[in-house]
Amino acid sequence: MKELTQVIQTASQQAYSQEVSDYIQDGIRYCGKCHTPKQCIKQFGPVKKKMNCLCRCEYSEKEKARIERKERQRFEELQRFKRECIQDNAMQCWNFEADTDPNSKQMRYARRYVEKWEDMYAENLGLCFYGSVGTGKSFAAACIANALVEKRVPVMMTNFSRIINGMPDMWSGERNAYIESFNRYKLLIIDDLGVERSTDYAMEQVYNIIDQRYKNKQPLIVTTNLAWRDIKNCEEKKMQRIYDRIVEMCLPVQIDGTSKRSDANLEKRTKAKALFRGC
Repeated sequence: MKELTQVIQTASQQAYSQEVSDYIQDGIRYCGKCHTPKQCIKQFGPVKKKMNCLCRCEYSEKEKARIERKERQRFEELQRFKRECIQDNAMQCWNFEADTDPNSKQMRYARRYVEKWEDMYAENLGLCFYGSVGTGKSFAAACIANALVEKRVPVMMTNFSRIINGMPDMWSGERNAYIESFNRYKLLIIDDLGVERSTDYAMEQVYNIIDQRYKNKQPLIVTTNLAWRDIKNCEEKKMQRIYDRIVEMCLPVQIDGTSKRSDANLEKRTKAKALFRGC
């Protein structure tokens, strides 16, 4: 039985080889698979020369490989671009496709912001998502960032701590270059406004970054756990000028509802209790 199987396999391989093997017709080599020429005749003055060329199936395979290579390069470039634009690795995966509550207020605003991006940019319109902890403010802002990055729009999503940590011990020329580097991004997103605690000097530099955007008519989005009235009526001098600029540049969007983090933690604890039941 084993010998018979080997005979059948050998016969099949020979038949396939005969079917796909190249052949000569009119002095030109043809592909046995697609039956198109693998050679062509080129005229060089009085001389004719036989040259190799791609048959149809070779061309298709080469074109497929080219497209796959281009898509791979595009994907790799997008990932590099995304890593530059969105500094928190976890947020690089937050997008509209992962949204479980598309009808929430913040997500309606986020989608409209992306849909009308050209108008938002032209009018220098920003947003301030504010509300309780864990209600989806950062997620909405990250969805905007990722959607615009997919369109190759330069976005920077960061927070005050990263901005401040990026400027230690800088002399004035370096500091000015650092501040101006944020102008490369058409949209600046600052996450978790209000949790920072730093020196008057550091806050002055952050103000300069935001003020540069204001003067250049470039939009800003912020997320914060602060109430809008606290932002408008801030009495802390080192934050007051920053907040005043935000009030001028950003449309306030209040986010209500329960904390998604609390809901997720409750679900996790419930599953854990079920797994450990009986211990």
